[in-house]
Amino acid sequence: MLGVLGVVGDKWSILVVGQLRDRTLRFGELHRAVTGISQRMLTLTLRQLERDGLLTRTVYASVPPRVEYTLTELGSTLLDAATALGEWAAAHREEIGDNRRRYSDAHPPRSRS
Repeated sequence: MLGVLGVVGDKWSILVVGQLRDRTLRFGELHRAVTGISQRMLTLTLRQLERDGLLTRTVYASVPPRVEYTLTELGSTLLDAATALGEWAAAHREEIGDNRRRYSDAHPPRSRS
């Protein structure tokens, strides 16, 4: 179970799945849509999601080759959970930020001697 949670709970996986919500995208489109992800990390994330059956990768014989990514039915079921988690995070963002500030104030970094 932890292996699965590691994949579906991964920041990049959730962002990629969210971008593929109702559409098929090519690699370059995904790379532009997922802000901050490197090409290497996107490649690794897409391979992992494909391996787990959350998306399909379709290669078209053209020059240059065209590759498209689409969520599978299983991948689409992840959207409800990811949306709920995103809504929870948005609803509690300020409270968590306040808690982090209070913690930092009460636990200043230790200096190294």
